[in-house]
Amino acid sequence: MATDESEVLHYLEKYASVFNALAAEVLQRSSAQGQANVATPGIFDPAKLNALLSGDIKLDPSKLLQQQMLYMQKQSDLWQSAAKAMMSEKLSGSDSAASSDKRFSHPDWQQNPVFNYIKESYLINSDMLTNIIDAVEFSDPKQAKQARFYTRQYVNSLAPTNFVLTNPEVCEEVVKTKGQNLVKGMQNFLEDLEKSPLEALKMRQTDASAFTLGENLANTPGKVVYQNDLVQLIHYQATTAKQFTKPMLIVPPFINKYYVLDLDERKSLVKGLLDAGHNVFMISWVNPDASHADKDFVDYMNMGPLACIASIKTLSKCKQVNITGFCVGGTLSATAVAYLRAQKDTSVGSLTLLTTLLDFEEPGEVGNYFAEDMLPMIEQSADIKGVFDGRIIGMSFSLLRENSLFWSFFINNYLKGKDPAPFDILYWNSDATNIPSACFKQYLSLTYWHNKLKEPGTVTIDGVPIDFANIDTPTYFLSTVADHIVLWQSAYQGAKLISGDKRFVLAGSGHLAGVINPIKGGKYPHWLNHELPDDPQQWLAQAEQQEGSWWPDWHQWLKPMSGVQRKASIPGQHPEYPALMDAPGTYVLRRLDEN
Repeated sequence: MATDESEVLHYLEKYASVFNALAAEVLQRSSAQGQANVATPGIFDPAKLNALLSGDIKLDPSKLLQQQMLYMQKQSDLWQSAAKAMMSEKLSGSDSAASSDKRFSHPDWQQNPVFNYIKESYLINSDMLTNIIDAVEFSDPKQAKQARFYTRQYVNSLAPTNFVLTNPEVCEEVVKTKGQNLVKGMQNFLEDLEKSPLEALKMRQTDASAFTLGENLANTPGKVVYQNDLVQLIHYQATTAKQFTKPMLIVPPFINKYYVLDLDERKSLVKGLLDAGHNVFMISWVNPDASHADKDFVDYMNMGPLACIASIKTLSKCKQVNITGFCVGGTLSATAVAYLRAQKDTSVGSLTLLTTLLDFEEPGEVGNYFAEDMLPMIEQSADIKGVFDGRIIGMSFSLLRENSLFWSFFINNYLKGKDPAPFDILYWNSDATNIPSACFKQYLSLTYWHNKLKEPGTVTIDGVPIDFANIDTPTYFLSTVADHIVLWQSAYQGAKLISGDKRFVLAGSGHLAGVINPIKGGKYPHWLNHELPDDPQQWLAQAEQQEGSWWPDWHQWLKPMSGVQRKASIPGQHPEYPALMDAPGTYVLRRLDEN
């Protein structure tokens, strides 16, 4: 072996007492702080998988027998390979999935007979479990997807890379640091535990000390010109002498902070719009606490986009506002526009929806967390606190890409005892936002649970029926090909609900990187197709790939709907909307891990 096993075990035994002392300390602190001991189940409960497999299912005997025979053959091959290795024969190159699996990139996984056997045995058993699930026929297709999802979570949680003695990189670190990595890892774990809600572990993914809002993130100059109990409205300083007369309002998701759209100067979607001559406004949502418990989805619409549209119209002396909604902010924006158009209100000149669902029939893997049978846990957690803790949602989204966004940090932070590197998007990702209890439950009911918003007139707001077909304003849809939160095929179905002229664009990469793909140095391509056939795969087959950022296409699309250009406005100069403070404002500064 590359490391001395006895030495590793020595350090594990030596520092066990250190771990016990640190654990006792954090428990004492928790008790002193009077934390409520709420028996709320976690997001991933192994009993969930057992329940799915105990339901209305059928086994395909032929598939099961075939998988069993394949499993036995693989085990036999592995034993033969292990026996040869023990007789000092050189291990042959593996054709297993590990060859492209970053978890097994350390040379010992291939060259060391013990670690090689552990790796191959794990992969064989992983395949067996996955294939058994594939041999099960579920009466409910949604339950089949849930079973596959939870099986994958279970399999990846048991990877040998996640344990000290079966990860060669960790063993090397133990010997190299004389066990100090274990002490540092314990400290990292307990520090994270103290800053986590009871329902989820909030693991550090970046060096938070490397970023300061208003300095190296969210630093585009501007002024807060309006605020209410839910929003602060930022008006950005122009970067051009002239601007289009029709202003642009950006509505970010209320489950996140807005500044993912204003990371730094190069990657700022805000600055991209400013440089293209647009007069840009941004909603910055409050990070709510128990005092906001009764604010629901309709309140977010009224006090968010609708209140801001009214303010911007007065401030800009323009009868129309262009709107860009991102993710949940896009769903909220579309609902607001449908509400206005049902009343013949033409305040919105154009609508842009970035990675947005309007039809939640196929919500992707995130739907596993928001399934109806999760309702009791969600309601209990939200009602007790008055808010649904944003850190739980953050962990849930990380577990959609568990190996890269959860287990990799678990290994680095806790087993190796290292601190994560600075990374702006992961800093934003860790800056969680609560959701008021009433809003979260109403939103889930309208979307993931019952998919009511897509049905014309099923939802009424203040007596006004909501019908996305009433949206006859020009609409630009942007989806991303590798989005694991908003499947592009599902976003495409939402585009068909709108009656006005529409343009659907598919960008490379995922939910964030595909959107934040700047003009200069943009790494990912995009696909264009002026037609919208019923089948999204047909749309893609006929689409033309374009290299580089999708931003220029969007800016060009916006031009005819943005009016003429005039002298740029100065934020905070309107007598009814003076500057309340500099951007980024105060609402965005509240962090849950600093309470």
